[in-house]
Amino acid sequence: MQHIRIGNAAGFWGDSRLAPIELARAGRLDYLTLEYLAELTMSILAHLKSRDPEAGYVSDFPDVVRELLPVLHEQPNLGIITNAGGMNPEACARKVAEALAENGLGSSIVASVSGDDLLPTLDDNVAGGEPFAHFETGEPLGDVRSRIVSANAYLGSDGIVAALAKGARIVVTGRVADASLTVSPAVHEFGWEPTDWSRIAAATVAGHLIECGAQSTGGMYSDWTPAISLADVGYPIAEIAADGSCVVTKPEGSGGAVTTGTVAEQLVYEIGDPAHYLTPDVDADFSHVRLEQEGPDRVRVAGARGNPRPERYKVSMAYRDGYMAAGTLVIAGRDAANTARRCGEIVLERVRRAGLLPERTHVEVLGAGDSLPGVSLSIPGDLSAGVATEQGGGSWEVVLRIAAHDASREKVERVLREMVPLVTSGPPGVTGYAGSRPKPHPVLAYWPTTIARDRAVPKVTARTAEEWTQ
Repeated sequence: MQHIRIGNAAGFWGDSRLAPIELARAGRLDYLTLEYLAELTMSILAHLKSRDPEAGYVSDFPDVVRELLPVLHEQPNLGIITNAGGMNPEACARKVAEALAENGLGSSIVASVSGDDLLPTLDDNVAGGEPFAHFETGEPLGDVRSRIVSANAYLGSDGIVAALAKGARIVVTGRVADASLTVSPAVHEFGWEPTDWSRIAAATVAGHLIECGAQSTGGMYSDWTPAISLADVGYPIAEIAADGSCVVTKPEGSGGAVTTGTVAEQLVYEIGDPAHYLTPDVDADFSHVRLEQEGPDRVRVAGARGNPRPERYKVSMAYRDGYMAAGTLVIAGRDAANTARRCGEIVLERVRRAGLLPERTHVEVLGAGDSLPGVSLSIPGDLSAGVATEQGGGSWEVVLRIAAHDASREKVERVLREMVPLVTSGPPGVTGYAGSRPKPHPVLAYWPTTIARDRAVPKVTARTAEEWTQ
């Protein structure tokens, strides 16, 4: 193949449900990828699996596959690669296989890629010399170990490439690096060697550019104007050549925009050192990447360089860290911002008198500049009517938000209980209290660390859809 077209239709769990079907229909794709996972998502999935052993995957994905069934029939060469497996890739693969088998696609091969879940072997790895020290602070696990609920290595493309070699049409993985969803089909189709660092680095750039969905096609673009239509935004496509270079584009006629500006902003998104973007597949050097506007909604990307991949995988752990909650009220009237701040003080004073002040609290007044500290709220033209012109003053309507965090659920809940009484025992203008009171919820905190590559080996299970359901 001279080039392959890979489109990504999900940048997180909760992204547009229209995007996969629209991109698959109009994108002329070889592969459709769906990137669902973040550290928070893994924590949520770990919690779900703890309550149900058959859960722990992105429950939207089997439904997406059902919506894509007509396209899968019409485009027999279209492959799908996703990390929707989360904490339970095999259960997700089985659910997907059921949809295929029930709809005339029982001979299609579905593969799961696991091996990233380190929780069952965590103590064995500690005994074997893995310190699992905090990646940034160097702190040891200490008492955090007893509170860990999930531990997942960021695997690379190896397992997905092996699945594709087995003929898999749909590959469902657990935690793999985002860009590896794109690197894998390029390695498979072009026959690159695992040590072809510069080509793999180039494909990593392509994967990074499309992994966040519409962020590279006009979403979150700093120079956005209403002229860039986002209601029908097209999701990104990477046309990858055999040398690794690529063109970023989107379906013809779709909304959004693909320019050197939109692509450049995604290029530098969450990469740390641009000369050493570390992934499980390669140490990629983004510092020489060049962007060229090749035509309308087409940006050519070239110049990536690669160095040997890191000897250790990144590991994302989550541990129990008490409870938190947040509640809001609307405060209306003259000098609303200062009234709201006093309301926050009253709530905390009452909680303190009850001896239940949480370890951490935060009071903010939305509409008075608290979400943009130090930034003037001056708004031009007629839009300025009724809006604060400087931090803390002028507005006749604001939202008071009070958040609390503590190891004690009772303390967190007490803060929420003391908010509604402001309606009759606080300053005038308190409203917006209709509906049920918010509830405290458990907090899962993040512990980033690493592990030796040979201690996290991908496991590939590939079967026909019919075999999965037997």
